[in-house]
Amino acid sequence: MKKIFIDGSVGTTGLRIFERLSARKDLELITLPEHLRKDIPARKEALNGADIAFLCLPDDAAREAVSLVENPAVTVIDASTAHRTLDGWAYGFPELGKAFADKIVNGNRIAVPGCHASGFIALVYPLIKNGLLSSDALLSAHSITGYSGGGKKMIADYENEEREILLGAPRQYGVTQTHKHLPEMTKITGLKNAPVFCPIVADFYSGMEVSVPLFREWLNGDENAVKEVYAELYKGPIVCYKENDSESGFLSAAKLSGKDGMQIEVHGNGERILLVARYDNLGKGASGAAVECMNIKLGVEQTSGLIL
Repeated sequence: MKKIFIDGSVGTTGLRIFERLSARKDLELITLPEHLRKDIPARKEALNGADIAFLCLPDDAAREAVSLVENPAVTVIDASTAHRTLDGWAYGFPELGKAFADKIVNGNRIAVPGCHASGFIALVYPLIKNGLLSSDALLSAHSITGYSGGGKKMIADYENEEREILLGAPRQYGVTQTHKHLPEMTKITGLKNAPVFCPIVADFYSGMEVSVPLFREWLNGDENAVKEVYAELYKGPIVCYKENDSESGFLSAAKLSGKDGMQIEVHGNGERILLVARYDNLGKGASGAAVECMNIKLGVEQTSGLIL
């Protein structure tokens, strides 16, 4: 039975991972009492006693946690931003191809993709890899997310009965174009220029929709070629391509709320094309992706413990 420790188990990501793993019979969860949750010696012992250690921490705390790991047999799965662009870490999105999956299997340092970044990379990386889109492309992207992506404070703000009226409308943020997901969005896709990125948080708990608009002339191919690439790469069970899937012309960002999968879609009119990824910011955008990486590393069914 494999031993699992979640460092940061009281945050939104850690709690969701705990929920996904607590019913598993093949795992033993290492837990710390509340008064030792931030105690460095206790955390160090737990980290080094685990087969898999999940880090659900702020960036600096995640780096500190990695420095505490002395046991070479421990696999670290980090859900923070701290290690996503480092060459020594596997980027935890196995659906992008065999090279990504192999690094998860063969390495012991795995970075879970960022929530916004997951959708953007799923849409753009295959097109650049297959020569349909140039790495010189100047792209933009919109991403709408539920408020749970902002953590406990934002959840409390949105669920406060006396909240300010501004929280009732969608709010764009990252307006300085320095969002923390931009480095991985650029590096993993191979883009030479970061996209103009417009994240939006709205008044619903969880769910995410990332859209990337393209003009037909930007592509070395057409809309059907894009669809063929997605259909060949994303066959499920976790990430799948869906043809003509909308709700009477609308696309709800909450379609996969509470689930751990991702749906890839292509919309538009042939001249102006809209690439869309829909998933849960806490699912394939965070906790679900982390559990999937653990399953792959342990050699068990990739979907074990996930809700699809």
